[in-house]
Amino acid sequence: MFIHFSIMMIIFKKKGKKFSQESYDALFNNIEYNLREMGYGDVAVNKKMKDLNKLLYDILLKIEKTKDNKFKINEKLIFKYFGELKLNDNVNYFKLEEYLINFYDFCFDISPDSMIRGALEFGENYGST
Repeated sequence: MFIHFSIMMIIFKKKGKKFSQESYDALFNNIEYNLREMGYGDVAVNKKMKDLNKLLYDILLKIEKTKDNKFKINEKLIFKYFGELKLNDNVNYFKLEEYLINFYDFCFDISPDSMIRGALEFGENYGST
């Protein structure tokens, strides 16, 4: 979820648009609500939210490895969070990389105003392979 969110935020920045604070707040409000529904208390929720915020910014700042102005996934970041993909030319890494690049291209081609709705359509059409 944070990888997708980061890609959308990167696209907004590249297009010179401001990513809405409401979208950011909605994401974290939903996560907080779900943590509370799972029975976490105030202290645990606050700690978890702080950790998740750090995770989002780690991904946001490191996801893109620019090469010739073309979006490229930073494989070191992916391996940091999905270490099992690093094993011996794991075909799943290449599938994930292709999926994320296609997601980036798809979102970049649509207007920022319809990006969230378009990202959901992308997931419905391309995410289940």
